[in-house]
Amino acid sequence: MQLPLAFYGDPILRKKCARVEQIDSQLKQLVNDMVETLEAHRGIGLAAPQVHHELNLFITKVPIRYKNGKEDSGNLHVFVNPKILAYSEEKNRYTEGCLSIPNVYAPVERPLSITVQYTDLDGKTCVEDFSGLEARCILHENDHINGVLFIDRIKKGNERKQLDPLLKQIKKKYHPKE
Repeated sequence: MQLPLAFYGDPILRKKCARVEQIDSQLKQLVNDMVETLEAHRGIGLAAPQVHHELNLFITKVPIRYKNGKEDSGNLHVFVNPKILAYSEEKNRYTEGCLSIPNVYAPVERPLSITVQYTDLDGKTCVEDFSGLEARCILHENDHINGVLFIDRIKKGNERKQLDPLLKQIKKKYHPKE
């Protein structure tokens, strides 16, 4: 079942989420619903608070682009109670967007590679290295479960000021009574 998204201005997007204590059929159903929601919105990552669940949980499905120009839809990764163990010193800036902040895009600097510890849906603890767009997506979603949005990582100044009118429009559209 496709889940409703939380949009910029919704307080759940600013909360530090709770640890998942048990991997059960309810959690697995939530993950299935999150996958359906992610695919319906053509995203590459989705965190539980973006669908109104205050849990340390996110999914990613980053497309793989091959040198010959072909593309694969990528593998689904489910991250339960993730913890970033290491960040590369090397960083890059890349334009990010977010399903919870529609039509807003801005360059964000992030590490090029990371090491992540997480639990999978079988309850197994995993430690994996990720790089490139996959690492960026994981860092973006990990921010969500800590109440941080990608726009918070934009340096203050002109880049951030240019976003303010767009952010006000989103709040007005999705939270008109505020």
